[in-house]
Amino acid sequence: MSAIIFIVETLLSLALFVVLARLLLQWTRADFRNPLCQAVVRITNPLILPLRRVLPPVGKLDTASVVAVLLIATLEVALVYALTTRSLELPPLRLWVITVATEIARTLLWTYLSAIFLYALLSLIAPGGYSPLQSVLATLSEPVLRPIRRLIPAVAGLDLSPLWAIIAIQAVLILMR
Repeated sequence: MSAIIFIVETLLSLALFVVLARLLLQWTRADFRNPLCQAVVRITNPLILPLRRVLPPVGKLDTASVVAVLLIATLEVALVYALTTRSLELPPLRLWVITVATEIARTLLWTYLSAIFLYALLSLIAPGGYSPLQSVLATLSEPVLRPIRRLIPAVAGLDLSPLWAIIAIQAVLILMR
């Protein structure tokens, strides 16, 4: 049974990651001509497009993407709960909301931790180079790294803001356990 729980949790976590990535790319105004952005859009369109017919955007907020994130996170929590307890009985609403919000926050933090780590690694391996991945990672990471760079300047030309961002994200993830 634990293998089934692992497979369900992994597949739904990946689905949550992709839908969350689409939302983050929209918020950061990524270049959707980028092949990686186009892949994310194509993967998420079967869920987002029907929701867009029902849910109009509110200002610059794509409500369909927000609802898709909430739906997938709720589905993941519900299926994992049902499989682990072997019961269809629902927990209290307060616990349900907290668990879904925690799952979304955890996925968001892991997304940023991975993006910042890969962005820093690519900048060390191929500084000044261009790749579609580096462009997307820069778009996602820079809004987080910019405020840290203002507080902690580069040391001897070495930018340590990714290190501090990763430490802070890890600390928050540890506190969420």
